[in-house]
Amino acid sequence: MKAMALAAGKGTRLFPLTGEVPKPMAPVVDTPIIEHIFGLLATHGVDEVYVNVHYLADALLEAYGEESRVNGMSVSLSREERLLGTAGGVRRLAEKFDDTFVIVSGDALTDVDIRELVTFHKEKDALATIALHRVFDTSEFGVVEIDEEDSIRGFQEKPDPQEAISTLANSGIYVFEPRALEYIPEDTFFDFARDVFPKFLENGERFVGYQGDFYWSDIGTLEAYRQAQYDVLSGRVRVKIPGEKRGENLWIGEDAQIHPSASLEGYVVVGRDAVIGRDVALAGDVTVGSDCWVRPGATIKSSILLPGASVGDGAYLEDCIVGHRYDVRPGETIRGGALIRRSSRA
Repeated sequence: MKAMALAAGKGTRLFPLTGEVPKPMAPVVDTPIIEHIFGLLATHGVDEVYVNVHYLADALLEAYGEESRVNGMSVSLSREERLLGTAGGVRRLAEKFDDTFVIVSGDALTDVDIRELVTFHKEKDALATIALHRVFDTSEFGVVEIDEEDSIRGFQEKPDPQEAISTLANSGIYVFEPRALEYIPEDTFFDFARDVFPKFLENGERFVGYQGDFYWSDIGTLEAYRQAQYDVLSGRVRVKIPGEKRGENLWIGEDAQIHPSASLEGYVVVGRDAVIGRDVALAGDVTVGSDCWVRPGATIKSSILLPGASVGDGAYLEDCIVGHRYDVRPGETIRGGALIRRSSRA
């Protein structure tokens, strides 16, 4: 089975984090979001995945190359010289898809059962299937109305909850037959929700919505990014957490060093080659990314340290996101927000 992961967008709502890395490369428990997606696809029988890249494309190409293998799956990255939208980006690679295929966002976190979704699609003899996820606040999402036969009847884009026709959100996870791509013009900016799906309805195509019991977050804000971190660590999402699991709530990466006097409470991930110094306290849901250095006496609560960050002696962090290679000065107290700035390190 083949799939396409959409990874060309700018992820502007996750700024300033996406000012230094493309959103698909933002780590959740020290693993890029898109790598969680690769793991999901490989687990459910996908053997070829194509990825379009545009914004900060070099970061993705440096990580995976134009051609690579991830979890036994062939991964091909293709640079999109100008943004073509969700549908236009897929149409550009239409020749790759000659049978039923899956589309998934490369910058959202999910554990949807791809096999079950595809089986549902085929049982419904559909041209296109959308995976739907129940939400509370419809003002943040496009919502979909379906009938008792699971056929899609209408769409609304980010409606006020009091005016919403549904609380079923479009997750951006689709199953298509190749003929669906005939609705998308070549070399044109085109969006699935705005441009393609209405045409399916106008032409009476078999177009259905799948409701399954799965986790999904578009990680659209810094708050959602922190929540996704907690959801993974607390077991709400079926994804792999890197490192050796010790006890119920601790994962330690290869060659990580943790001083015996350090206190680790709550859900904690310490990444590969990270150093946790003497009398450090980690509490709540904490990820210390690969190659991080937390110096003696520092306290970190409910925070995320991206790879290469450092925290100075006696510093105190709470509810923070510390960016790649950012240095927190000794003795600093910081509560909340994202600390994104490149600085020199010895």
